Amino acid sequence: MRFVAPKSEQAQAAAIVFRARDLLVRQRTQIINALRGHLAEFGLIVAKGPAHVPHLLQAVEDEAEPIPELARPILRMLVETLHRLDEQIAGLDREVARRAKEDETARRLMTIPGVGPVTAVALAALAPPAETFRCGRDFAAWVGLTPLQRSTGGKQKLGATSKMGERTLRRLLIIGANSVLLQVARNGAPSGSWIARMVAHKPPMLVRVALANKMARIVWALLARGEVYRAPAAAA
Repeated sequence: MRFVAPKSEQAQAAAIVFRARDLLVRQRTQIINALRGHLAEFGLIVAKGPAHVPHLLQAVEDEAEPIPELARPILRMLVETLHRLDEQIAGLDREVARRAKEDETARRLMTIPGVGPVTAVALAALAPPAETFRCGRDFAAWVGLTPLQRSTGGKQKLGATSKMGERTLRRLLIIGANSVLLQVARNGAPSGSWIARMVAHKPPMLVRVALANKMARIVWALLARGEVYRAPAAAA
């Protein structure tokens, strides 16, 4: 049996900033969806996505829009709540950035491509000690980035990712992997590299999760050995 060491009070206190940030982000998403739904009832259709939020706010404030005066004060109250949530989330982001500069482990983790201050501080605060796991694959499995094994009769059958472990870390690693893939899409990948082969032959979401899996293994290696990330040498 494997046992996970209980977290100290300091570790639990360090994790509160991420729990609070996740809660506020969910509330912000709920309010944006509520505004979009309410405006749609009056014939004002706004596309989904963060880039279109200003159009929602503009529609509420524009007196020329066909919004009943009975509803406009309530919609403005939702807009004010949205602004407060934006300010609170920005304050938490500043706190995370401050911790990233002060924490030596977080600074080492930020040398990994795709790992920013939020992900680095979250890994330092939420991940168990590296010695808890035998290898990087065990850590990736704990995060929930390895496929489920459904092998039988000597035939290997891999299912979807297990999605076990720490949900916050899994989401942040996948977001970081997506940022790396966006850079690859803009600048291209070295010919013959692993990521070039994956992008050429695999679905985008599968590539994101596979890259997040590799990032999790690298994270474990850095935590276990106390090193910084060194990019692999390009083949001659």
